[in-house]
Amino acid sequence: MTVPSNIAALLDASDPQSAALLARLADEDAAVRRIALLDIADLEEVELLPALVAALRDDPAAEVRLEAARVLASWEQEEIVEALCGALLDTDDAVRAAAAQSLTELKDPASGAVLSHWVERPEPFVRAAALRGLRELRYSNAFLPALHALADHAPTVRLEAVGVLGWLKDARALPPLAALATEDAETDVRRAAVGALGFAPAADTVVTTALLGALHDHAWQVREEGATTLGKLRAASARDPLIAALGDDYWQVRLRAVRALGQLGQPGAALPVAALLTHTVSNLRKEAALALGELRDPQSLPALRDALQDRDPDVRKAVRIALQQIEGAAT
Repeated sequence: MTVPSNIAALLDASDPQSAALLARLADEDAAVRRIALLDIADLEEVELLPALVAALRDDPAAEVRLEAARVLASWEQEEIVEALCGALLDTDDAVRAAAAQSLTELKDPASGAVLSHWVERPEPFVRAAALRGLRELRYSNAFLPALHALADHAPTVRLEAVGVLGWLKDARALPPLAALATEDAETDVRRAAVGALGFAPAADTVVTTALLGALHDHAWQVREEGATTLGKLRAASARDPLIAALGDDYWQVRLRAVRALGQLGQPGAALPVAALLTHTVSNLRKEAALALGELRDPQSLPALRDALQDRDPDVRKAVRIALQQIEGAAT
């Protein structure tokens, strides 16, 4: 290999140690070049960053470009972020994935301006990776690009857009997120949208209607997320639908419904929850006991006392906690 022109310029300006490392970037052996990258990164000298960028952009070996994409995650200069974004178009899948991962490790909000431009690229992978990076940055100006991306034809892009909006917690996103939660064709997108609605006020009827609808979704993962989010919002109108969800075919949905009913703390839910103290799944029995402690309804005391003999020690511990909460509230 010949030394790239930008690296040759660095060779003339570098101290002997750095010059020796830079020269190794032109070695015929890709393994030597890859180790040289690691050694250069260890020096943490900003002046040598162009060498890392050149390796990411121009090295003929995917393993070297992959290493460059990884080590460049430690810096956030605009040219570095731009180079990592460019690597999202690399011909090698592993290099693209490494670049996308490095973009999620950015911490400087100023990097958001660079990422935002890449949300408009025609490649779904690039758009999704840029949105994922913006989510991790909590970049406030990502709101409009993410909102627009909710209508993207690629499910992966819509999924990342939901993630951005969920973190930003801007109330303007609630109606489109609620629509996505009920209408999107992809289970993962509906589930993410349901979870993202957790910052809504409990009185938001559009959101509550969407979440109650999620309890009847054909995918159990969406039903599970719907129960979880209703519990977070402590939506008063959710009590009876959540009680109905205690009969779901999937115990995972039942568990989240039990937990949500405990969070709601409304009377009338204790006996249906107590019925789950004999369920075959120990995690569900434990969750039922904990929820009964939060509900503090004396009607559940007989079932809880029977459950003191449960074969699972974690369930017995949860039962004792619940008994203390209920009996303490009665004194």
